[in-house]
Amino acid sequence: MKKLMIDLVYFAWVRERIGISKETLETNAQTVAELIDELKAREERYALAFEDISALRVAVDQELSAFDASLDGVREVAFFPPMTGG
Repeated sequence: MKKLMIDLVYFAWVRERIGISKETLETNAQTVAELIDELKAREERYALAFEDISALRVAVDQELSAFDASLDGVREVAFFPPMTGG
């Protein structure tokens, strides 16, 4: 299985809980959900940030995506809370 290098970007309270706004990660994950599982296993701050993914949205290469989206060929994954109108 080939490892991927992916840029991760965190916004709003996700960034606050993790303590950084971006990082580059080497991963074996095949989907966004698998990536989240890897992150949650790293440290408690990631586990706290990703404990309720229903409160999160994800963008893969700057396009809103589902948590079952494939990471094949992906360069960037961003996590953020749902946007409100305004």
